[in-house]
Amino acid sequence: MEQNKNTILEIHDLSISFRMYDSRFEQTELKVISDLYLSVSPGEIVAVAGASGSGKSLLASAVLGLLPANASLSGHIHYKGQELTPELQKNLRGGGIALVPQSVEFLDPLMKVRSQTGGRDKAKTAERTRVFKRLGLPDDTENLYPFELSGGMARRVLVSTAMLSSAELIIADEPTPGMSLEQSLQALTMFRELAREGRAIILITHDIDLAFEFADRVAVFYAGTTVETAPASDFKQGPRALRHPYSKALWEALPQNSFRPIPGSQPYPGDLPKGCLFAPRCPMRTAECMEHVPPVRQIRGGEVRCFYGS
Repeated sequence: MEQNKNTILEIHDLSISFRMYDSRFEQTELKVISDLYLSVSPGEIVAVAGASGSGKSLLASAVLGLLPANASLSGHIHYKGQELTPELQKNLRGGGIALVPQSVEFLDPLMKVRSQTGGRDKAKTAERTRVFKRLGLPDDTENLYPFELSGGMARRVLVSTAMLSSAELIIADEPTPGMSLEQSLQALTMFRELAREGRAIILITHDIDLAFEFADRVAVFYAGTTVETAPASDFKQGPRALRHPYSKALWEALPQNSFRPIPGSQPYPGDLPKGCLFAPRCPMRTAECMEHVPPVRQIRGGEVRCFYGS
């Protein structure tokens, strides 16, 4: 498979299953990611949006090689045109690829913040002071242990680890919960600055409004697959600029819009429909949608997995 050498990360046809045992103690495969695609280039922020359980955080684990032992993966993940093997993932973790994890429990409870954000190196100390100040962290934060931090402070420390790294790819998994609006805006502004330096940023977030403002493109996930990837400007314009029925419904469900939910719910991984995963809830569905998985199509500068998206 020929890869785009201009991308930092390129994912094609990614599927992830977990080996589990059912009520009769028979081994089964639970598929949670299905034919997912995503790409991000240097200097770009790609926001990943979707409901809980749509596969957003699992994507980060797959890229970093942090899936549990009972997981099986198929498809392709390429880093700078090279297949991302377990050995390469190990070499890139914390170096070429930095993660801002969703859980603050990733901070080592036995190490002071200083040791987890560059240590005593003079250059790192000066940069850490600058980053901490911009994120609104008190001067003595570096001398504290994680248990001495509030939830919001711990979140900002995690964000600072990515800011202080030299990683070419940063995956930020829900980086702003627990922050004030001002702190969230500052953190995302700093991510934008890193992108201007040529870094690639994947921003996994429920805060869609902020994603629209800071991202270059938005990838919409549903039930473990990508249903649309489009310029962030299209999401600002509204449903007419979007391509997939779920993206349109997601926009209309936002509080500042019509706040109108759609009937039904996202399917459970163990009970996925045969064809298009969104078909049971889609007002545009046909018999073709119920029977066949739609291909990914290029439409108006975006990508959509839908037979009838326009």
